[in-house]
Amino acid sequence: MVLAAEIAAYRAGEGVPGRLVGEFRRTALLVPLTDGSDGGLMSAVSGGIRWFYAFTDEEALSRFALARGEAGREWPYLAILGARLVDVVVPQVGGPAGVAVNVADEDGSMLFPPVAGIVPDACAVDTADAHAEADAGVVA
Repeated sequence: MVLAAEIAAYRAGEGVPGRLVGEFRRTALLVPLTDGSDGGLMSAVSGGIRWFYAFTDEEALSRFALARGEAGREWPYLAILGARLVDVVVPQVGGPAGVAVNVADEDGSMLFPPVAGIVPDACAVDTADAHAEADAGVVA
């Protein structure tokens, strides 16, 4: 639950961005699986970014299920390090992707967007390569 404490500190204006990202990378997050037979990771697209849902513990995942009105069903999930999620999964998306942590917790949620320092530079939307591709009309 160290990540949850880092998120709380950051949201209170007392956190250190580097420490928050470091803790995110070291934390085993719970990522729900989709209902389909593909066994994919649950995500949503908002603002042109694919956001993977991730939770710091089963209680946070339960609050998400309750908020969706789906608390009565089983929620299979994958436990994965934040680093592996952004370093391995995000590059496979083929477009901008980030991680939304504890999204059902009004005061405890945090977005880790597709920017340099969080995702690999090749996947970051704020790098020179990303801007050059956009200027050239390349759409990821």
